[in-house]
Amino acid sequence: MAHDLDAVERDLVANLGLRPCVHDLGVSRFGLRNVLFPVGERLLEVVSPTADGTTAGRHLERRGGDGGYMVLVQTDDLDADRRRLDELGVRIVLEASMPGIDGVHLHPKDVGGAILSIDETDHWDDWPWAGPTWRDFVRTDVVSDLVAVEIQADDPKEMSERWAAVLGVGRVGSVVPVDEGEIRFVEPADGRGEGVAGLEFRSDRISDLKVGGVRVALRPA
Repeated sequence: MAHDLDAVERDLVANLGLRPCVHDLGVSRFGLRNVLFPVGERLLEVVSPTADGTTAGRHLERRGGDGGYMVLVQTDDLDADRRRLDELGVRIVLEASMPGIDGVHLHPKDVGGAILSIDETDHWDDWPWAGPTWRDFVRTDVVSDLVAVEIQADDPKEMSERWAAVLGVGRVGSVVPVDEGEIRFVEPADGRGEGVAGLEFRSDRISDLKVGGVRVALRPA
């Protein structure tokens, strides 16, 4: 999430060699602009508030500037996930839907660290949030995959246990593996408290930088 969407978009293009696949698809009703970038088979989204009093704007104020705010994962059985969430007492704060995809945004106080969205598509290889032709915009000259999200937590072990339970998966230490990557929970290191703080990309290069308030690591396989 960024105050200046255009500036972060330019940084991602310049530093990671990414190409945007869609702008402002279905988010204006939330007082937002957005841009999505395909990274291999994964997608990276940046949003920016366009109006006062938005949830996004409050998030930027609370965390003291740009930074990560949401993790989206794909499921093949959203009904089963809903039942598990109900059993765990996890609240759904938003039902998100458009032709071909349905998702639920979970209350961050029930999960911790970020808004977690669990989404199911009619066809596994589609991702309608990114438009019908997003794969045409994949560029792999600099980065070829998004392999990890890093979330700062006051108690990484406790938060990783909660996320693993919510997602119905196991964990390894303070890491929650998902099918094609992992969610890592670490102690706060930037003075900004809990929240999405880092991303790791697969690359032939080794580099550490910061884009949009998020630590970015480029690492070989």
